[in-house]
Amino acid sequence: MAEVKLMHVAKSYEKGPRVIRDVNITVKDREFLVLVGPSGCGKSTLLRMIAGLEEISEGDLLIDGQRVNDVPPKDRDIAMVFQNYALYPHMTVFENMAFGLKLAGLPKNEIRQRVDRATKMLEIEALLDRKPKDMSGGQRQRVAIGRAIVRNPKVFLFDEPLSNLDAKLRGQTRIELQKLHRELNATIIYVTHDQVEAMTLGDRIVVLRDGDVVQQDTPINLYDRPATQFVAGFIGSPPMNFIPGHISQDSPIRFISTGGQVQIELVNVPQADRLLPYKGQPITLGIRAEHISDQPVFAQNVHRQPVTIEAIENMGNETLVYCLLNNGQLIARLAAGYLAPFGQQVDLFVNLDKCHFFEAQTGLTI
Repeated sequence: MAEVKLMHVAKSYEKGPRVIRDVNITVKDREFLVLVGPSGCGKSTLLRMIAGLEEISEGDLLIDGQRVNDVPPKDRDIAMVFQNYALYPHMTVFENMAFGLKLAGLPKNEIRQRVDRATKMLEIEALLDRKPKDMSGGQRQRVAIGRAIVRNPKVFLFDEPLSNLDAKLRGQTRIELQKLHRELNATIIYVTHDQVEAMTLGDRIVVLRDGDVVQQDTPINLYDRPATQFVAGFIGSPPMNFIPGHISQDSPIRFISTGGQVQIELVNVPQADRLLPYKGQPITLGIRAEHISDQPVFAQNVHRQPVTIEAIENMGNETLVYCLLNNGQLIARLAAGYLAPFGQQVDLFVNLDKCHFFEAQTGLTI
């Protein structure tokens, strides 16, 4: 397989602003890298630039150490799987998977061997004589993936391949893609706007926003140590709770939310020393739903917060509790079966060891 390196890559259209700005990413050989971000952030454009379907305005793209900016797509040894499958409707599964190999002039027996190997890997041997109209969305997506596999490319590119599938099938196909990566030992670059896909599939994740790389790291590091408030809110479900406020000027220092409903003494939080220069300044406190409990179970470093319950979602294995604050909403992930009357005031306990703090103006983590 291959290493893919983007060095100061940028993209702009005529008389328009840059849609990709100074991107630097190294995809290691055999790595599963996920590009994630909201719609319009540039992730699909970046993937198309790697594939050669979009020109690179500035910077260099290297595959296995070779600069390929001006190399035609067909000569980059890359296979791409699209969101809409892009299968030929008049061809059978076998013909769709074999088409590119026939154009390359491969012998018939080698074409058959490659198609047989891919169909067994994807468990679609029984579909070889079917046409796309006779298959489900999940089956069509497997065929599209199989068509990429038979080419034995250096790099696989996936552009939101699961977005047309229902929730159950997306879950099943994510597992199949994990297995496929292990079996192929392939370099894969995968684009999605779904942070669950990103967290479960990627060896490493690149978070994009408005054409810029905001952070690139392993899934667990992105979740536990987000570099910005945007990353903290984008990665994780439900999203991280954000409470705007400021740092008090008195001692010991405290975080005081806008409206004053939340007041937390900060002496024992891990970031205490870093928060001292922010006395009197606005900041945002972040806390994930699973770090809030209805019992003081977080040893000594807890904050008791009275809240009013607005709504409860019983998920079976857990309960999501939505609480009113005078400056917004707080979501807590509590044990299954938790019940409390709507509108009732209850005490929740915040694990101060798990709090995050962000600069109000820049959104950077403190």
